[in-house]
Amino acid sequence: MDREHVKGMADKAKGSVKDVAGKMMDDKKLQAEGKLDKAKGAAHNVAGDVKDAAKDAANKASKSKDH
Repeated sequence: MDREHVKGMADKAKGSVKDVAGKMMDDKKLQAEGKLDKAKGAAHNVAGDVKDAAKDAANKASKSKDH
């Protein structure tokens, strides 16, 4: 798991807590912050997936040159 995936998980967790707390306290601002944090977490996960795909492609290209 790389740095982007870790950031994504942390942001999603933080966002979920804020979202639930905002719902419980009827705090629309906190709830909106939670939704934003969850979206940022999803974006970090996508960035991590892209990096993983690029690394895999580079590794496959490197292995095919060796053969």
